[in-house]
Amino acid sequence: MAVNKIELSLKKVLKQAIIDLDFVEDYNLDQIVIEIPKDKTHGDYSSNIAMQLTKILKRNPREIAQGIIETMNKDAGNIDHVEIAGPGFINLFLRKDAMTSIIKEVLVEQDHYGQSDFGKGIKYNIEFVSANPTGDLHLGHAKGAAVGDSICRIMNAAGYDVTKEYYINDAGNQITNLALSLYARYLQALGQERQLPEDGYYGKDIIQIAESIKNEYGDKFAHVDEKEAIAYFRSIGTEHELQKIKDILKEFRVVHDVWFSETSLYAENKIEPTIQRLKDQGYTYEAEGALWFKSTEFDDDKDRVLIKSDGSYTYLTPDIAYHLNKLDRGYEYLVDLLGADHHGYINRMKAAIQALGYNADQLNIDIMQMVRMVENGEVVKMSKRTGNAVTIKDLIDDIGVDASRYFFVSKAASSPFDFDLGLAKSKSNDNPVYYAQYAHARMCSIERQAQTVGIEVADHYELLTHPKEIELVKHINEFRNEIVESAKQRAPHKIANYIQRLAQLFHSFYNDCYVIDEANRELSSQRLSLVRATQITLKNALNLIGVSAPEKM
Repeated sequence: MAVNKIELSLKKVLKQAIIDLDFVEDYNLDQIVIEIPKDKTHGDYSSNIAMQLTKILKRNPREIAQGIIETMNKDAGNIDHVEIAGPGFINLFLRKDAMTSIIKEVLVEQDHYGQSDFGKGIKYNIEFVSANPTGDLHLGHAKGAAVGDSICRIMNAAGYDVTKEYYINDAGNQITNLALSLYARYLQALGQERQLPEDGYYGKDIIQIAESIKNEYGDKFAHVDEKEAIAYFRSIGTEHELQKIKDILKEFRVVHDVWFSETSLYAENKIEPTIQRLKDQGYTYEAEGALWFKSTEFDDDKDRVLIKSDGSYTYLTPDIAYHLNKLDRGYEYLVDLLGADHHGYINRMKAAIQALGYNADQLNIDIMQMVRMVENGEVVKMSKRTGNAVTIKDLIDDIGVDASRYFFVSKAASSPFDFDLGLAKSKSNDNPVYYAQYAHARMCSIERQAQTVGIEVADHYELLTHPKEIELVKHINEFRNEIVESAKQRAPHKIANYIQRLAQLFHSFYNDCYVIDEANRELSSQRLSLVRATQITLKNALNLIGVSAPEKM
């Protein structure tokens, strides 16, 4: 179900009316737009269906709207009354009991409220983070982890079948430099003089690994063939760094389903057959001693080299083999979350999968803009190679997982973002994660208070007629829609926006509507039901972005 029950029933009523009027033989429900007006005097819901039909019927939209209103079955849609506004908007005012029926639905579905089968089990592979295992994950990786994992959670809730994948870049020069750096630190730990390579890694973790190897093996690797020693340091360095990445991501509430090694493409002979397939399709040629891919035939700005004149692959070649491997594993759509410096990557990869016989829209590359860490008005500098980066571990230790994840997904990933450390640590309503979590804690406090005086949730809600109650109910009712829209656009910031609005509406309701009143236990019971439904919805929404919902603060 892609829309909530109230909107679905309204769409069906409007559709039946235009069919009964012989305006059309049939009409797609998805084409009928139902919105919540910003101005409450314009109804609980509004539709522009009359303006849509003007293009088909060549008639005045207000006349069309009048016909729809006179024909529609108001009882079927739990509609109290209808008004025409402006050029032909149909404003729908629902019966109060129709609005509050969502409360029972939430109380029944509990943790599952908001989920739907909209995605129909379509298989997606979403690759994110995929940092080289050469050091700590820094600020950009933290954003990729928070955004990528949230997208997967949201898409799963919307009914898609999502696999979270991490591509391990363990076959390039970076890993060689890691091995050489680790070997140098090991020799230094033994008291020998050894320079780090020019592009080496200077982080403390490299020194720590080298020290642990010295403690376990002594000077063993100082007396073996250097190539053999470096091969060992390559293996142990990669293994150690990768495990560290897995551990910190788990602490950040991110667990990938698949860890795919680049070296496996070579070990399992996946690259040469991919090149041969491109050759067989006629999309390669030789020039200047190199093998080229005719990517310009698929709107790339220039052709790309696959095999250089010295016989080595460009970085693009194993990437093509990797994406073919993912498609061969049965995924209908691939999503790569990449950094801001990968814009040029999009067209060449889309060209590659088309040349291999797939459709361009089966690969989606979402570019995430840079993050700047700001503290006391100053930008916090970072440099991974020197070990002075702001790491995920730094963030967790400083502000916690909840604030880190919330702030990263609170803005569109495609927009540059200044991460305000001071705001993230503040315990005020200006801090959006504190504001949302405090709302949840307050709801839990109300429920505990209700238990002490023996007030329980109700199964009927006819007394909930206050405007603040109805406004809150309507927003709860939009949760499923919001998940679907966020999933379709891979936009977790929409869920963050939904959370802020839900918290705001709850605080407003709480200030105007006294919940626990022993002198009016029936109203208290019904309001408690609304509080419980709000609490469930808020907890589910926070979980979609990997943020906890504390019961006390």
